Amino acid sequence: MKYGMTLLFALVGMLLAHGPQGAVIGALIGLLFDSSRQQRQRRRPTPPGDGFVVPLFTLVGAIAKVDGRVSEAEIAIAERMMGRFGLDPEQRRLAIGAFNQGKQPEFNVLPAIQSLQQWVGGRRDHAFTVMDMVIDTVLAEGSPSAGKMHILRQLTQALRISEMELMALLAMKGYVWNTGQSQGSRPGAGAGGQYAPPRRNTSGPDPYAVLGVDRAADDRAIKRAYRKLISEHHPDRLGDLPADLRRRAEARASEINAAYERIKSSRGFK
Repeated sequence: MKYGMTLLFALVGMLLAHGPQGAVIGALIGLLFDSSRQQRQRRRPTPPGDGFVVPLFTLVGAIAKVDGRVSEAEIAIAERMMGRFGLDPEQRRLAIGAFNQGKQPEFNVLPAIQSLQQWVGGRRDHAFTVMDMVIDTVLAEGSPSAGKMHILRQLTQALRISEMELMALLAMKGYVWNTGQSQGSRPGAGAGGQYAPPRRNTSGPDPYAVLGVDRAADDRAIKRAYRKLISEHHPDRLGDLPADLRRRAEARASEINAAYERIKSSRGFK
């Protein structure tokens, strides 16, 4: 903590009271000002252009281009992101430039992924929010290609998101993994290690997939998975996320709660 106001008020108090007692009273008043200022700074949202927007839109551009052409759906998602963040003209110019940079042939996505990893800083609530936005682009055209999934997995590993958690994030988007995989194989991988495209779940997300548990899991495992997920997405832990990211993370918490309630209702446990 910085103590500029504390020292200033201590000096003023000493001069006004002509003694150390006035300095002590002044220092206490100044300390209140310093503490209040520090609390306001901690609550201040992280500027979306600071270490976040450029690598995010660079990565989104690379994902959109990996199939050979950028679709209107992918461009629309990038436009919606800019609108949701409320980017000013200069930030919007940077975001568009980053998106176009990511579209360049043979673009290396690792620096952008590393920058997002640094911005996340080990916070899982931030990691899940970044994944949520990137997945929007990955799924923009429906079943994603192997190239898009490869970049998504690189980001997943950098942010230390597990395969089961990735399955849950995709399920929240209305997609489920192709269930025709052999036992013990990696989720989302078909024969020969190729990605098996997920199918659209028209009845809504599978609540078991949202929680990242198997349908055969016992009640205790389901409760444990729910508690772990909701603790990572709880609004009280969101900290200094920009407003749009906070809304998206809060929506995830609602989806987790809804999935858990559906399972509880079907199984009849409390």
